[in-house]
Amino acid sequence: MTYTVHEEHEAPPEDPKEVSRRWFLLKIGALFNVVVGIAIATPVVGYLLGPVRRKNFYNSWVSLGSLDQFPAGETRLATYVNPYRQPWDGATDNTACWVRHISGSSFQVFAINCAHLGCPVRWFPQSELFMCPCHGGVYYADGERASGPPERGLFQYQYKIVKSELHIYAGQMPTLANSASLRILNNTGSKGCGSCAG
Repeated sequence: MTYTVHEEHEAPPEDPKEVSRRWFLLKIGALFNVVVGIAIATPVVGYLLGPVRRKNFYNSWVSLGSLDQFPAGETRLATYVNPYRQPWDGATDNTACWVRHISGSSFQVFAINCAHLGCPVRWFPQSELFMCPCHGGVYYADGERASGPPERGLFQYQYKIVKSELHIYAGQMPTLANSASLRILNNTGSKGCGSCAG
């Protein structure tokens, strides 16, 4: 029996100037992964940094106009330009609210949205009621609930008077999340616990 011995030939060293198919596909795959990673990371980073970028918009006082536009004892519709707007918003960045001038420098500024499902309420001066056309919600002139499905009154904006102009805190729509407060019942002379009305 004869054995043949094969000499192993060593592969010639690769020329660093020559591009192999393996090297080329590896670089293309890495580049593709970087592009996909950036495409995924961009909206995530924008979402995480969004509140920091928009913080000044939420702390905005907006003028509704001169106090002369709101006669004492009347409720009028006013509009303002939403401080957090985008170029494509168009006419939708004009936000409406109801302004009730009680007397002197006392006002109530109501969000136009019903507290039930957000439909726009209308003011009826003859009956001095706000009425929601969607589900029949009714509110008194002071914004408190009168009847219908809403469980609370109209949401109110904070306001201040600056140089004979009425300004409202309009960075955020007033909702339960940012305007809820604890109300203490007047229970003087009643029996029972402090949270009971009777």
